[in-house]
Amino acid sequence: MKDSEILLNPNPLVQFLKKPATEFSKNDIINFVEENEIEMINFRYAAEDGKLKTLNFILTGKDHLDSILSTGERVDGSSLFSFIEAGSSDLYVVPRYKTAFVNPFSEIPALDILCSFYNSEGKPLESSPDYVLKKAHREFTKATGYTFKALGELEYYVNSEEDELYPAVDQKGYHESMPFAKFEELRIEALQLIAQCGGKVKYGHSEVGNFSKDEQNFEQHEIEFLPVDAEDAVDQMLIAKWILRNLSAEYGVEISLAPKITVGKAGSGLHIHMMLEKDGKNAMVEGDKLSDAARKMIAGILDLSGALTAFGNTIPTSYLRLVPHQEAPTNICWGDRNRSALVRVPLGWIGANNMIKDANPQDCTPLEEADSKQTVEFRAPDGSADLYHLVAGLIVAAQHGLEMDNALEVAEKLYVDVNIFEEAHKARLDELEKLPASCYESAEQLDEKRDAFELNGVFPKGAIDNVVKHLKAFDDKDLSERLYGKDEEIRKLVQSYIHTM
Repeated sequence: MKDSEILLNPNPLVQFLKKPATEFSKNDIINFVEENEIEMINFRYAAEDGKLKTLNFILTGKDHLDSILSTGERVDGSSLFSFIEAGSSDLYVVPRYKTAFVNPFSEIPALDILCSFYNSEGKPLESSPDYVLKKAHREFTKATGYTFKALGELEYYVNSEEDELYPAVDQKGYHESMPFAKFEELRIEALQLIAQCGGKVKYGHSEVGNFSKDEQNFEQHEIEFLPVDAEDAVDQMLIAKWILRNLSAEYGVEISLAPKITVGKAGSGLHIHMMLEKDGKNAMVEGDKLSDAARKMIAGILDLSGALTAFGNTIPTSYLRLVPHQEAPTNICWGDRNRSALVRVPLGWIGANNMIKDANPQDCTPLEEADSKQTVEFRAPDGSADLYHLVAGLIVAAQHGLEMDNALEVAEKLYVDVNIFEEAHKARLDELEKLPASCYESAEQLDEKRDAFELNGVFPKGAIDNVVKHLKAFDDKDLSERLYGKDEEIRKLVQSYIHTM
């Protein structure tokens, strides 16, 4: 890491140790704790419900710290995962040093570290969501030679008492500034804290959703990340959600990542951008067009997309967001810059490298050849997503596409370059398959496609069984039809899922 990158890196551990987080060792952590008078270590880990769990250690000496960092600790697995029986429930949680960060909320100087789960034999817990993701990425790279990079777009609402001064226009909040956007300061503080905790943040902005109801104001925002290795992409989203919720408590407001706050207003998604990388270079572009590898990847994702909703849309209100005529997708197709498509190819600066010269003709500094920024975006998921399983599933689907004999033909068949909701294009719309319309249907699709996910032992059979059972238990098939016109029942349903994973 260059000296300038260390100086500009907001993570206190990177600045102090003068090395990237990927190189942190046990001795580095001990050195930082001693020199910075850290008094507490917090182990953090995501269990079945997707929320970060906490185990606190007040340090009593260097030997105590060394022991914690060397061996981890024992926890009750049956209270964390429904598939673990109480009769033999002990698991180990073992810290991953590269994830260490200074806790920005603790009154006691504290260092937090994300952990992985291990069984009684000291082996990774096969069904642990973080290990499923690790296996998926390892198998993908072994089979294809590519590294899978990802980033998330985290959308959320800030719910507060109504403020009539500088009111925002209903559903017109996109990129609005203060004072019309009331919680820009909260978002900026979140961006700073996420970066200090190791997250690679791209930007933040206010989003479309803005409305007032029952003397409450609902204001939508988004935080987007930079592409990193798949495992790191999930880690940084988990930490970001934890930071947002802690900040909301400090500000005295409510933050919700739920897919729907109310019917008729913009829902919140958790879009996932993906990128293939080989030898440190973006492999999504060949010449001035999307590469064959990228097209095959898209074909695989579309082929397994119905099953992927079982990981990305995990509560009944997810399917109040996935409705026609909005920016959330309902049809299995892809397109360039088309926000109604399930997979979108956003602008990637292809052939547009000279804009800066036009905007700044006085600056004659020659431009360096930059690597492509091209990604593709999966737009179905929302804040209820089981992030480890979702990204693991996307990796499985990408490999599935790269290995499909007819992947390029499938990609060509499912490409759309028109507004499929216009009456003139109704025939094209009728040709496209639809995403599941309920948790129950998504479970059926996962069960049908389970062989692709269980291939090479990436997803254990029991893990798929557990997801299918959980989703079917909602019994929400035809829920939209049952709730049509019943505003009070819809309100109660939405409220019951206001705090998702």
